[in-house]
Amino acid sequence: MGESMLSMTGYGKGEYKEGGIELTCEIKTVNNRYLDVSLKMPRIFVAYEEMIRSLIRGKLTRGHADVFVSFKDKREKPTSLTADLALAQAYVNAANAIKEKFPELENDVTVAKVLRYPEVLHQDEVAVADDELIQALKTAVSVALENLNAMRSVEGEKLKADMLSRMATIETLVKEVSLRAPQVAEEYKQKLLNRVKEYLDGVNPDESRLLTEVAIFTDKSNIDEELTRLYSHIEQFRDICEEGIVGRKLDFLVQEFNREANTTCSKSNDVAITRLGLALKNEIEKIREQVQNLE
Repeated sequence: MGESMLSMTGYGKGEYKEGGIELTCEIKTVNNRYLDVSLKMPRIFVAYEEMIRSLIRGKLTRGHADVFVSFKDKREKPTSLTADLALAQAYVNAANAIKEKFPELENDVTVAKVLRYPEVLHQDEVAVADDELIQALKTAVSVALENLNAMRSVEGEKLKADMLSRMATIETLVKEVSLRAPQVAEEYKQKLLNRVKEYLDGVNPDESRLLTEVAIFTDKSNIDEELTRLYSHIEQFRDICEEGIVGRKLDFLVQEFNREANTTCSKSNDVAITRLGLALKNEIEKIREQVQNLE
């Protein structure tokens, strides 16, 4: 049993819940020719974008990945208070102006009262990600990647089973072509002989001229090399399927398959072989579509 084949399509979720931190990371992937990562996360983590990307690069080689991070921080945090002195000054000035206008009123402005006026005091929460929060982020991303790859592996194995069953069909078709090919020249020779006899009306035809004609036809429609290569491709396909990251290799091999199938159809000069060749191309195309989803 080889490495697991991976589909480029999948979803994984990772959560971290400890000591007042609740952090969730979700990763969704679809196929793409190269690795493309899109991150959506709170601003507090902007400085750690490269860290997240490198964790992802460690687990994915290609595909488009959407990464979503969300968190709640319910920890008790030290907060600092800042007074808006300009605003406090304005409140005090206003109080003094009123006192001047209405001397009979008592000016009872105290420090404690000014602190309570709207907007005078600001609570500053320290908006930086501390070590505990970074650790939570790392953990959630790693768990999400593990879950994502577990799903991609299951999907990959389904694709592999399906492609290998199609490959068995392809092998059967190639065998049928192999059986049919030698008969084509023989039938052509018979047809030619019958036609010439009709023309010559009972006179025996020139045997050597006839054989030359058959040889030329046989040479033109010979697909032995194509068949040999097709058998070799089938074997190679099965071997590659036992490796892990195979998308690009199989993509190239499927193009080679197509080339041999096309040549077989164009050289065959035979309805039966052409029909088998088209069935072959149909199966190859279905495999090609599945290969597009493999990493």
